[in-house]
Amino acid sequence: MQKPVWTTACWLLIIPYIGLLWVPFYNFREPSLFGFPFFYWYQLLWVPITSLLIYVAYRSLKSDD
Repeated sequence: MQKPVWTTACWLLIIPYIGLLWVPFYNFREPSLFGFPFFYWYQLLWVPITSLLIYVAYRSLKSDD
């Protein structure tokens, strides 16, 4: 396995941790979206983003035999 591809895939998987584990970054009420406070819709926005990043990391590491 190539090391640059491996490290890129690992960094893609670390992005959601950085975005979600630093709570003071998104611990706010405003701006609200469809009545949901920022605290909730920010976290829910990460669900499709994380699944897309996992897919990209998986496809970059998958060997096509």
